Amino acid sequence: MKTIVLVHGFWVTPRSWEHWIDRYQRAGYQVVAPSYPGFEVEVEALNADPAPIEAVTAPAIIAHLESVVKALDEPPIIIGHSAGGAFTQVLLDHGFGAAGVALNSAPTEGVLVTPLSQIKSTFPVLRNPANRHKAVGFTAEQWRYAFTNTFTEEESLALYQRYHIPASGRILWSSVLANFQPGPQDIHVDYHNDDRAPLLFVSGSEDHIMPPAVQSSNAKHYKSNTITEVKEYEGRAHLLPAQEGWEEIADHVLAWAVEHAGWTAPATQ
Repeated sequence: MKTIVLVHGFWVTPRSWEHWIDRYQRAGYQVVAPSYPGFEVEVEALNADPAPIEAVTAPAIIAHLESVVKALDEPPIIIGHSAGGAFTQVLLDHGFGAAGVALNSAPTEGVLVTPLSQIKSTFPVLRNPANRHKAVGFTAEQWRYAFTNTFTEEESLALYQRYHIPASGRILWSSVLANFQPGPQDIHVDYHNDDRAPLLFVSGSEDHIMPPAVQSSNAKHYKSNTITEVKEYEGRAHLLPAQEGWEEIADHVLAWAVEHAGWTAPATQ
């Protein structure tokens, strides 16, 4: 059975993939949605005790994700959202995966585009250097601006209560500083890697925290002889996996990835 690996981003856990997991399983795939190391508990437990979030590092996350993919019988399709999109790019660059999709992806090292809405979205973490040693959450209002700005207030609050956890100040600060430090940092990829698997960037036109300009710039950095494409969905916010109409996106990215991985879709699809 072919496998799809779903990689979550910051401020959420694998629970954010719950609809996609069910849909892809029903389509005949094995679906693996790994948590970051130390995040194996539920959302409620991480909100009650964010110590695992404070302790996690980007290299530890990447090593854990690579161990998950290595344990599979064959290369999977890897789909990442937000920070998970950046980790997906790193995994592909390291030779993992048959194809990859980065949804509203955080940028890899060297992408300098920083729209004002992105600055406002991440300001709760980056406003204080002391947050480098903390796990920093959003208020419900901050969540709505960054993740669900096109949702109703009721929808946004319900998803905040179901999905939201604090994010690692350490990793977010490191990503900001990476472009000002010599040598490759944690989220570095080789933009000239001709052996990288096909990659699709997907963006929502109304995304505040990772606007389309970030996806476009990230894609343009790739100069290798590989497939790198960009797809934008109008009217969509950052939380694509849970926004109304998510089924269309889930089906499109799966069809794209299956085609570019050279797979044959299961007969049950």
